[in-house]
Amino acid sequence: MKKAIVVGSGAGGATVAKELQGKFQVTVLEAGGPFRPFSANLNAVETVKRTGLLFDEREIRWIFPNMIVRKAGEGMVLVNGAGQGGTTTISAGNAIRCDRSLKAIGIDLDVEFQELYGEIPVSSDHQRKWHASTREVFSICQSMDLRPQPSPKMVRLDRCTGCGKCVLGCPRMAKWDSRSFLDQAIEHGAELVSNCKAERIVIHRGRAKGVVARSHGIKRFYPADMVVVAAGGLGTPLVLQQSGIACQPKLFVDPVLCVATRWEGARQNREMPMPFIVQREHYMISPYFDFLSFFFNRRWNSPSENIFSLMIKLADDNTGSITRRGARKALSNADKARLQEAVSLCTDIFRKLGKKANDIFLGTVNAGHPGGMLPLTEHERVTLHHGTLPANLYVADATLLPESLGNPAILTISALAKRISRLCASYV
Repeated sequence: MKKAIVVGSGAGGATVAKELQGKFQVTVLEAGGPFRPFSANLNAVETVKRTGLLFDEREIRWIFPNMIVRKAGEGMVLVNGAGQGGTTTISAGNAIRCDRSLKAIGIDLDVEFQELYGEIPVSSDHQRKWHASTREVFSICQSMDLRPQPSPKMVRLDRCTGCGKCVLGCPRMAKWDSRSFLDQAIEHGAELVSNCKAERIVIHRGRAKGVVARSHGIKRFYPADMVVVAAGGLGTPLVLQQSGIACQPKLFVDPVLCVATRWEGARQNREMPMPFIVQREHYMISPYFDFLSFFFNRRWNSPSENIFSLMIKLADDNTGSITRRGARKALSNADKARLQEAVSLCTDIFRKLGKKANDIFLGTVNAGHPGGMLPLTEHERVTLHHGTLPANLYVADATLLPESLGNPAILTISALAKRISRLCASYV
């Protein structure tokens, strides 16, 4: 049987591994190790925070090793998951279809989305679990004609206790993440190599021959007949560039800014994150307790149960890049104007709650949905394969997305990866 190497085990990589195992003998190279949910006591973290020892978001790895934070300039930080399951393990678990930009260039993923709805537990029937504070904000959004909609969640509701820790790793395995697909691939014979960081693709006479990866300081070559890189919107461009394949300086990151207010007894810290969504043209708004801001932003100085925040997730301009030296990403003037518009809308919502200006404060600008550095165009609408890539080398993550979604991306990435898996299978 021919061999396939899949780099990464997040939404794209795990989907490809599940779909290709059996057609190929699949080996998944994952840079991290097993994922472990956040286990620190939140009260203890609050105590440490009051000492002033938590002042740099990159320190999150001290208390949560499976989350990586890096600086991107202008006060923005980039966040991604580290370990099996990639960033899906620290997501809010939203199952939102966001393929408008793909449809615009002629890529129809209806079949793939329909398959995913049969493979992933998805439910929007969770309003009975909402706290009173969430219900009140939902009603205000309705009264403002913002058309809020309950978020479709990748969750087994019968297991969900409403602990609020979805983005810190679900302790009860109620929230779906891509380790489910990874496990299915392994059950059918795929091999998982953890703590193994892909460095470059070996290309000879126009064909990918395999992957050079480093594990515990030792380099090894993994030969392959097919290579699929799905190391994420920050990881994949590095692997490609180190293999002599140019990417484009079109990095988007879906910046997030939370507008928060003091609210006695809101208990949002123990609420399902992003229970409903308000969609606008260039951004979305959703209730979300921002643990990163709470841990490291000194403006978030109230007890966690007395803070309520609204997340702004922005569809940013495709202007940025990442190299071995780090990420270069700044908000454009248009991004800043849209972000300010969203902040004003969140402030209006809080004012209708009776909150005063001195009760409202901002979080840290952070981003966790990078992509766009090898965007698909109409020329690739059938093949989903760039001409700069060898015929037996595919990319299967957000690196391919033509523009920022400004929305949760897991479902869309998985659907795209399903289609790419079919194309890889046909290559045999």
